Amino acid sequence: MTTRRTFLKQAGLITPAMLLLPDALMAAAKPKKVGLQLYTLRELISKDPRGVIEKVAAAGYKEVELFGLNNGSFFGIPVPEFAALLKSHGLKAISGHYMPAKFLFSDTGEGTTEINDMLGHAVTMGNTYFTIPWLPAEKRSSLDDYKKIAAKLNTGAELAKKAGLKFAYHNHDFEFKSYDGTTGFDILTRETDKDLVKFELDIYWVAFSGIDTVSLFNQLKGRVPLWHVKDMDKVNRSNNTEIGNGTIDYSAIFKAAKVSGMKHFFVEQETNYVPDPISSVEASIKYIKAKLI
Repeated sequence: MTTRRTFLKQAGLITPAMLLLPDALMAAAKPKKVGLQLYTLRELISKDPRGVIEKVAAAGYKEVELFGLNNGSFFGIPVPEFAALLKSHGLKAISGHYMPAKFLFSDTGEGTTEINDMLGHAVTMGNTYFTIPWLPAEKRSSLDDYKKIAAKLNTGAELAKKAGLKFAYHNHDFEFKSYDGTTGFDILTRETDKDLVKFELDIYWVAFSGIDTVSLFNQLKGRVPLWHVKDMDKVNRSNNTEIGNGTIDYSAIFKAAKVSGMKHFFVEQETNYVPDPISSVEASIKYIKAKLI
């Protein structure tokens, strides 16, 4: 039987030094690009967006996820200019967090205009994914609310497809609240088009809710192309920490990347930076590159 190693050797694509590597390492020889959700640096980037983007690139990140679209700009920089800024630093905005509230929670033509405008900005930014990041508490108080939202996600995903984009939903912990044995997350996964509505799984919030991440991957089977990689503090589980310093077993989770359908992941840290946000994102990517990919 011709193994992958044998094929590479015969094809002249393997060096003598590489022959000493175990097959498992050979299979993982091509690392994935590491992304950063820019919300991690929200206080800094609002004051100095150009300086922060430079530091993100210098830390070794190759991909980012956007937030904060406001009147056709990110952090006061018009969308086309911000796209050029990222490109100048070798960064790709794979996904953006966009909140078309009028579209999601009303049935007016104004809502359709709103989401189409946002989709246009996402195209200008070169996004692959248009991601819904959040649901206000008053809009998700029952299973009926989640059913209405699921229908809107299906419509939004169709509009995104027409714009050449993929569509995703990002979870927190509230989706896992049980209503007589059924959760909002159950509704969102069951009643959305599995081919069009994907999920960006925030692994911290899954763990916070007491759910096993790998089991959820197996349940969703390929519908989780995006991850938020965020660790849980060992002392106060309500706090985040740098990747590798917390309680979440990311080694096991990364081994299940294939079953989840993961294409991209974004480091995120919202609290408890040590000693400061830039140092935290530097520590996280260092750990990820050394231990996980």
